[in-house]
Amino acid sequence: MVKIKYLLIGGLVVIIGIVVVFYFFPNEEKKVKKQFRLLSEGVLKPPEENAFTMLQKMKNIGALFDEHCELKAPSQSLSGSYAREEISTYAGSARAYFSQLDLKFYDFHIIFPERVVAKVTLTARLTGRSTAGEQTDETRELECVLKKIENKWLLSQIEVVEVLKK
Repeated sequence: MVKIKYLLIGGLVVIIGIVVVFYFFPNEEKKVKKQFRLLSEGVLKPPEENAFTMLQKMKNIGALFDEHCELKAPSQSLSGSYAREEISTYAGSARAYFSQLDLKFYDFHIIFPERVVAKVTLTARLTGRSTAGEQTDETRELECVLKKIENKWLLSQIEVVEVLKK
């Protein structure tokens, strides 16, 4: 009877240890997905957002990008290489145009061609309402490259994929 009790306690300790390891030490794929979740949180703009919250979100958005990020958007005039500070500024300007804004990411496909490089293909959906009351609902496929710098995955390239390209 005593041996069964010790075996059950030992098994429970092992299970708890495994859960703790997976929770507190996520794999690289989860770390990459977390960056997109943080970007989504930074873009989110509820109607009652104040200026201090907006400034904090702009700072947080900038921290998700490499020192220079390449943006390729064939149908837009935004293609080019941008510094982290420019990205924060453009994100703030874009958010100011909206009274309500939400960005969600779906259908992640992540590969690691190198230990410090992640290539991610995903779907992004941007919804919102402009300050003039116009509804926005856009869905795009994106190909992103993230680089692991100082143990953090940072966006270094974003390309908007044309649907007909595939």
